[in-house]
Amino acid sequence: MALNKTIRQFNMDLSQFSGFLIFLSIFTMGFWLMIFLLSFVVPYWLFGNIKEIFKYRKEGKNKK
Repeated sequence: MALNKTIRQFNMDLSQFSGFLIFLSIFTMGFWLMIFLLSFVVPYWLFGNIKEIFKYRKEGKNKK
């Protein structure tokens, strides 16, 4: 009987439920975008910058 009473307390109408689903979708997309950026894009960008810095240093030493 207590479970039935608890379920009745969390009853949502359609607009609340759709808003909750939209919130969950946006939150989930943001979470996975952050994981993607931190694990692939940022290391790729850092590696490219470091590689370019060493290339320019090497060119500078060869000119002297």
